[in-house]
Amino acid sequence: MSGAPDFFYREAQRLGYVARSAFKLLQMQKQYKLITPGSSVLDLGCAPGAWLQVACQSLGPLKSGGVVVGIDLKKVKVPPRHCDARVQTVCADVMNLTKGKVKALSPQKGFSVILSDMCPLVSGITTRDAALSVELGMRALDLAVGGAALPDEKLDGSISDTDNNGLLHPGGHLVIKLLESEDVQEFSRICKSLFRKASWLRPKATRSSSREIYLICQGLQSHARM
Repeated sequence: MSGAPDFFYREAQRLGYVARSAFKLLQMQKQYKLITPGSSVLDLGCAPGAWLQVACQSLGPLKSGGVVVGIDLKKVKVPPRHCDARVQTVCADVMNLTKGKVKALSPQKGFSVILSDMCPLVSGITTRDAALSVELGMRALDLAVGGAALPDEKLDGSISDTDNNGLLHPGGHLVIKLLESEDVQEFSRICKSLFRKASWLRPKATRSSSREIYLICQGLQSHARM
């Protein structure tokens, strides 16, 4: 590891975060203020739980309300530090989980912020990894806005979700991790038609060897939610 990752690793340990990835979301929060007191947050690919910690911190004091729901293929224990009773996790495959089941996890019957830190198991084959990354990203977008809002050719046939209603409330925000490739610009174009603003961010805590980049989508337009 280079000096910068060492710094973030040490800082994560010092501040009680379960992973250095906490600083990626902390930077997003500082720049975009996505999560506010009382927000309902869905964290896709939540292992090992660092984003759950930052999301819960961003909700403000317990009296402000709000909820954080984390979903991952792995069973994730809610970190005891920086988290409280507003945080829960679900062990499930996002590709097979219906929107109805996810919606039931939120008292607000939906979410004001959806975070996707999902990433495929990297094979080292660049084109394959990038394609799988886009597939996960499209699933996150489908969950957020509903399949009816997306171009038909972009939906993967393996997704057996018949509920076309999106989980993201109008005005809500969506963060999606992708691996850099030619396809990400098309992904950005789709999001810019659905959100008030969509911009790219490569957080400072990202390892120098990583091709990951985040698309920050702000302000879901009401006409885009199906």
